[in-house]
Amino acid sequence: MKILRHMATQILIGAVLGILFGLIAGEWAANLKFIGDIFIRLIQMSIVPLVMASVILATGSMTGSGMGRIVARTFAWMLGFSAVAAVVAWVLSILIKPGVGLTFTGEVDASLEEQAGETMGWQATLVEFVSTNVFDAMASAAMVPVIVFSLLFGAALNHYVGATGNRLLLEILEQVQAVVLIVIRIVMFTAPIGVFALLASLTGDVGFAVVTTALKYLGTTLVGVLILFVLFVIVVAVRTGLSPTRLPGHLAEQTVIAVTTTSSAVTFPTVLKNTVEKVGVSQRVANFTLSVGLTMGSYGAVLNYMIVVMFLAQSGDMALGPGDIILGMGLAILLNMGTITVPGGFPVVATFLATALGLPFQAVGLLIAVDWFTGIFRTFLNVNGDTFVAMLVAKSTDEIDSDVYNGDKTVQAAEFRAADFGDDFKKADELD
Repeated sequence: MKILRHMATQILIGAVLGILFGLIAGEWAANLKFIGDIFIRLIQMSIVPLVMASVILATGSMTGSGMGRIVARTFAWMLGFSAVAAVVAWVLSILIKPGVGLTFTGEVDASLEEQAGETMGWQATLVEFVSTNVFDAMASAAMVPVIVFSLLFGAALNHYVGATGNRLLLEILEQVQAVVLIVIRIVMFTAPIGVFALLASLTGDVGFAVVTTALKYLGTTLVGVLILFVLFVIVVAVRTGLSPTRLPGHLAEQTVIAVTTTSSAVTFPTVLKNTVEKVGVSQRVANFTLSVGLTMGSYGAVLNYMIVVMFLAQSGDMALGPGDIILGMGLAILLNMGTITVPGGFPVVATFLATALGLPFQAVGLLIAVDWFTGIFRTFLNVNGDTFVAMLVAKSTDEIDSDVYNGDKTVQAAEFRAADFGDDFKKADELD
C-alpha cells in the first residue's frame, strides 16, 4: 500500500511495535537501547556542520532590498507572536507537566545532573555564549557558541561578498549544506528501527506511562495551539476593528487543507488567494508578508519546540534555571525565524534542542513517534497565523479592504507561480 511507504507511517508503526514489545519484554528490552542510541548519534553528528552552514548562509546571503514600513511591521508582529507562543508553551508545560511521569530506573548522565544543579548568573551565562576556541565548541557540540560564531562569520562574509562580488565561499557552503542534508535523509531511513528500539527500551523501563505521557504531550500542544489561536484572533479584531465572527468562514478552506496535508507549502497558494479575495488584504502586502511568513512565521513550531524543551527536561527530572528557559525560548524563536534553519524534520530539531541545552535524550523517540499528530497542530497555527500577520500589517498601512472582508465587494488575486517559492516550500515543510 502507498501509505505504508510514507516515512511518518513507518515511524508510527515502529513506535507502536516498540511500545508493545517493551510491555511484553519488560526490562530485557533495555538490550535494544544501543540501536536507538546509534540512531540519535547519527543525527547528532550532522548537526554542527548543518547548523553552521545554515546560519552562515542565512546571514551571508541577506540583502538590504525591500526595507520599509511593511518589512519592519511584518517582522515586529512575527517576533511578537513568536515570543507569545514561547511563553504560552512554557506556562502550559509548568501547569500540565507533560514530561513528568517517566521515571527512569537507569541513571541520567552524571554530567547532565551536575549541570542542572549549577546556578549561574546572567553575566556568566552570556560569557559562555562566546567560545575562546570555536573548534573546541564544535567538537563538544556547544551549539550556542557555534551559532554566535556562525552569525559573526556570516555577517563578515556578507560584507565581503558585497564589497568584492565574490560568492565562491557562499556557493561552497550551499554545497556543504546540500551534502549534509543527503546524510540526514540517509539516516532518516533508519528512523522506524531507531524509534522502535528507543520506545521498546523506554517502555520496558517505565511501562504504560509511555502512553499516558505521549497523550499529555499532545494535549499540551493542542491546548497551546487553541489558546494562541484565540489570542491572535482577539489581537486582530482589536487592531483592525473587523468582526471576528467572519474569520472562521474566511479561514475554513485553508484550515482544512493545512490539517489534512500538514504542509504549509501545499496550503500556501490557497492562503495567498483567500487573504486577498476573502480577507481583503492588498496583493502587495499579501505577497510579501505571506511569503516571508511561509518560513519565518511558524508560531505552531515555536510553541511545539518550547514544549519539547520542557518535556525533555521534565522526563529527565532536570530543573531548568531562568537562563536555560530564556535560552530555550530564544532557540525556539530563532528556529522559527529561519536564523537557525535545521532541515531534516522534527527528529533533527528535537536532537538539536537537547544538545544545545544539555537535556537527556531518553524520551526523544517518544516525541518522534507522535510527531505526525503535533504536525497537524503546528501547521494549523502556522498557516492561519500568517493570515493574521498579513491583516495586521495591511491595517497599519491602510491596505485592507473592509468591504471585501464583509463580503460586499469581490476582488481577484494575481496568478500564483509555484516555481517562485520552491526553496521556501521546502523550509516551510520542515517547520511543519
